[in-house]
Amino acid sequence: MAITAAMVKELREKTGAGMMDCKKALVESDGDHEKAVVYLREKGLAKAAKKAGRATSEGVVGSFVSADGKTGALVELKCETDFVAKNEDFQAFAADLAKKVAEMDVTSGSAEDLGDAADVTDLIAKLGENMGVGRYAKLSSEGKLGLYIHSNSKIGVLVDMTGGDDQLGKDVAMQVAAVNPVCLVPDELPQDALEKEKAIYLKQAMDEGKPENIAEKIVIGRLNKYYKEVCLTEQPFIKEDKKSIKQLLKEKDASIGGFVRLALGDDAE
Repeated sequence: MAITAAMVKELREKTGAGMMDCKKALVESDGDHEKAVVYLREKGLAKAAKKAGRATSEGVVGSFVSADGKTGALVELKCETDFVAKNEDFQAFAADLAKKVAEMDVTSGSAEDLGDAADVTDLIAKLGENMGVGRYAKLSSEGKLGLYIHSNSKIGVLVDMTGGDDQLGKDVAMQVAAVNPVCLVPDELPQDALEKEKAIYLKQAMDEGKPENIAEKIVIGRLNKYYKEVCLTEQPFIKEDKKSIKQLLKEKDASIGGFVRLALGDDAE
């Protein structure tokens, strides 16, 4: 069967493989387009295997929020270089995978949970770098989700919010991205962790020579400072630091049910 330039072009657009590779694949498959795709994928598998040992320290956090704002997902897609991380096909794969995660019966985890959806073999063959799907997180809301993706696409946040407006959702999500709170409210902190903090603060105050009754007041003050560091509602609002997130939410007649934050490479720290 004669192999035309149009056939080669079509195969190249679908697979991203080189022109000569596409032509050879069509020749080997006697012009059968689907067999040619399989042929190239098999070759891609061989290439991917050679790249599998390379470090994947770059990448993006892909995101998706449903049209009604009630379901969303974040997913970590890793690659070797920032150049590939900025590639449109790479970013489109991350966004599409986030959409698939949002439609799955999952909450958070790693690539092993996602089955074939996390298969990046074809993308490796197309872009020529080792890649991998890292962690993912899904969040649902009875109200509406706020989303923030940092400008470098390496940090993503979803916030479950009731009340307020889209700007408030984005602002609170940006707060989570920037300050990285451990939890939503102080009551969510593990009691054993709090007791350890109290013990440290009390010893510090006693070592400073403070009387016990004064030391206990100092402990309360330092605990409140600790809450501002690790609890979202207690943190100063990054856009107006004289106001806490709790005060901001009260002003806007809004509440937060939870949040998820995904930062590229955090699992490697």
